[in-house]
Amino acid sequence: MDQTSPFLLVKSLETQVNAILSALDIYSLPADERRSIRLLKNSLVDARLDIREYELSETRDEQLRCAKLAKKRLEHVRTYILLASEYNIFGAVDVAQLTANVERISERLL
Repeated sequence: MDQTSPFLLVKSLETQVNAILSALDIYSLPADERRSIRLLKNSLVDARLDIREYELSETRDEQLRCAKLAKKRLEHVRTYILLASEYNIFGAVDVAQLTANVERISERLL
């Protein structure tokens, strides 16, 4: 079984999302689409930082708190991926792969 850390997994997810988004001219998109992309990017950064805190936690209580917060952020990431797919920013295959990666990361957190 692959034992890649949640932090490396979320970094990989962030790279995948940014690679897909780099093909878009974000500033030419309507405001709603730009907003969904901004929310997705912000949620990915927040999730990455929460997962880093989770991995650096020194106590079990701190780790549990960070895991709960990171899972909540990952749910936001999933929501914004689905929202962006409604604007055809992500295709069906991208959505399936990205949400599967979000699930995989979430499962690695306690």
